[in-house]
Amino acid sequence: MMNTTPMTLLAQIDDVAVFQTAAFSNEAIHNLYSSRESAAQTSALQPGQASYGELNLGLHVNDDAAKVLHNRMGLLSAINASFISLSSKSLQNTPIRRLHWVNQVHGRQIHDVDAPVLSMAPVAADAMVSQQSGIGLAIMTADCVPVVLYQPATGQIAAIHAGWQGLACGVIKAAVNRFDDTLPIKAWIGVCISQANYEVSVEVRDKLLAGCKENQALSARELDDFVALFSIPSASSSTNGNGNEKVKLDLPKLAAMQLESASAIVMNALPVDCSYADSRYYSYRRQTHLQQPATGRMALVIARNIQSSER
Repeated sequence: MMNTTPMTLLAQIDDVAVFQTAAFSNEAIHNLYSSRESAAQTSALQPGQASYGELNLGLHVNDDAAKVLHNRMGLLSAINASFISLSSKSLQNTPIRRLHWVNQVHGRQIHDVDAPVLSMAPVAADAMVSQQSGIGLAIMTADCVPVVLYQPATGQIAAIHAGWQGLACGVIKAAVNRFDDTLPIKAWIGVCISQANYEVSVEVRDKLLAGCKENQALSARELDDFVALFSIPSASSSTNGNGNEKVKLDLPKLAAMQLESASAIVMNALPVDCSYADSRYYSYRRQTHLQQPATGRMALVIARNIQSSER
C-alpha cells in the first residue's frame, strides 16, 4: 500500500514498476465491516446504490467526472511517490509525466502511445504499447483480466484489457506481436474474476473456444483440451435439455496460457485475487447481483521511469 491510496506494488524490475489499484484500502474495508459509521462506505456493498469506493478511475460509469479526474491525478502522484521510495542507482527520482488511458471496447485494437493522435477523445482500443520512459499505461477493469508486458532488452511496455471477448478475439497475441519476438517478454496478470464466480452459458464458452481457434491463441493440444482446461459444470446448471446449461470459466488461467503460447513469461503465480469475492475491488458482476446502478473501475498500471542516463 502506497500512502493512503488503495494501491499495491506488484513488481519492480529495472526502471519499470507494476501497480494494482483497488476500490478500498484494507483499513476502509475493516471499518466497513466493523464500525459501519460511514454511510458512504456502508452503501458500497448494499443493493440499489452505486459503489464508487475510494478510487474509482472510470469516467464512463456516471460518477462525478471531476472526482474521477482527481482520483487519476492522485494515482499519478502515488506512483511517483512509490518510485521515489524505490530509488536506487538505477532508479532515480524523476517523476512519471503522465498516465495513458484508452476507451476500452472489448476488441483487439492496439494503440501505439508513441504515435501522435490528433484528438481530445481517448482512443478506442483494448491494449496500449510504448517504448517511451516517463509514462504509465493504465488498463481499467471490474472483473475482466488485465495484463501488462515488459521487454527488458528493448524497454517496451504494454497494457492489455482481456475479458472473454478480448481473449476470444486474440487481443493478447496481437499485443505480444508488437514486440521483438526474438527477445524475452515478461507478463503480469492483475486482479480479475475467479472461475468459482464466473458462471456463463455454454454458448459463451463455445464462442470463446471458436475465437481461440480462429486466432490461433493456444496450441493445438490446448484447443483440443479446451473444455477440460478452462471450464467446469456449474452446480446451478439446468439438466433438462432446455438450453440453459451453465459452466464456470477460468479466464485468468486462459490468459496465462495465451501469454505462454505467445512466448511471454508470466511472472506472478495464479490464482490472483478475485474481484468478485474480495470486497476491496470493483466487480461488475457483483454490481449486477446486488442490483446496483453502477460501480467503479480499478486499474492495473505499468509505469516506466526516466533513468538518469536519459536526462
